[in-house]
Amino acid sequence: NGSVHNILAMGLPPALINDIFITHLHVDHYSDISYMLPFTASSGRYKPLRVTGPTGRIPELGTQAMIDNMSKMLRWHFEEFDTLPIGDGFEVDVTEFDFREENGICYEKNGVTVRHWPRSHGKDGASAYRLDWNGLSFVWTGDGRPDKLTVKYSEGVDVFVTEVQNDIANLMSMKTGYPPIIYNYIIDTHHTPHFAAGYLFKEINPRVGMVTHLEHEPELSGEIIAGIRTHWDGLFIIGAPDVRVINVTKDAIWARDAVLPELGSISQLSPDLMLKAFGLEELPDVLEFPPVKIPREEQQIPYLREIEIDSQTYNPKDVDRELVTELPPIRIDLKAMMAAKQQQE
Repeated sequence: NGSVHNILAMGLPPALINDIFITHLHVDHYSDISYMLPFTASSGRYKPLRVTGPTGRIPELGTQAMIDNMSKMLRWHFEEFDTLPIGDGFEVDVTEFDFREENGICYEKNGVTVRHWPRSHGKDGASAYRLDWNGLSFVWTGDGRPDKLTVKYSEGVDVFVTEVQNDIANLMSMKTGYPPIIYNYIIDTHHTPHFAAGYLFKEINPRVGMVTHLEHEPELSGEIIAGIRTHWDGLFIIGAPDVRVINVTKDAIWARDAVLPELGSISQLSPDLMLKAFGLEELPDVLEFPPVKIPREEQQIPYLREIEIDSQTYNPKDVDRELVTELPPIRIDLKAMMAAKQQQE
């Protein structure tokens, strides 16, 4: 949770995010989808969002069921936003793999291969992912206890990212008042303590090891580092606070904090990015937006319009204009936009 904030702060057009991989269904690992789904659809993602994640022991506990129920939750929002050009943006194509499967392929496209395997993390566990592309590789473990499969399938990886919890219950209890026995129970049944993270690094021997999903207590970070250094003396990064940038080539890896603006803003789709959003290869003379499915005038209760204050009451006469209350078909001359942009640059 909080990923939408980071996406906006980094200046990435959210409408161009097409694939989301979910490790498990604790709500802090998928809650931002309910925000991203309708708003990216209304800002240029006119095709289905692709979500990949594990099944559950029964269908009702799987990724598909979560998405189906999320869509039901969003019905009011979906119908209201159908007054805008949406296309197929409210649809979600779910790839659901067996949570028990080891090293199965869940994505293979454009030279990218993503594999998955189960981890011990309560109930049906969580799924780790490994991405291989162009001779480089990346592992994201998701949450879970240190396990043998992660060691096996992360062999030879460039960047290995695991969750970590600071195994210092007594210190945390002094800071927060949280009973040590509950703190330890959560770690010992669900998470990777800092000593275990260092052990995983040693066994896997990545080019760089990285930890995330931790309480960011700067004065206690030394405890995490000491625990990891018990086993691992290689390159290692704490991935908190957000957002860290990891640059990876075949010759070097380096990390830095992202340079973010004080205020994030929605990145607008320029004409060249619109081509990607519409799935086009070449720039057409005219780009037609998807038609509105449920016009506002058919959907909104008339009474609500009747109780509005007349715009002439608050608009100065020299700027008052006729309100746009019906959305006509929208067509944009992209080539003209591109030419205007080049002149500005």
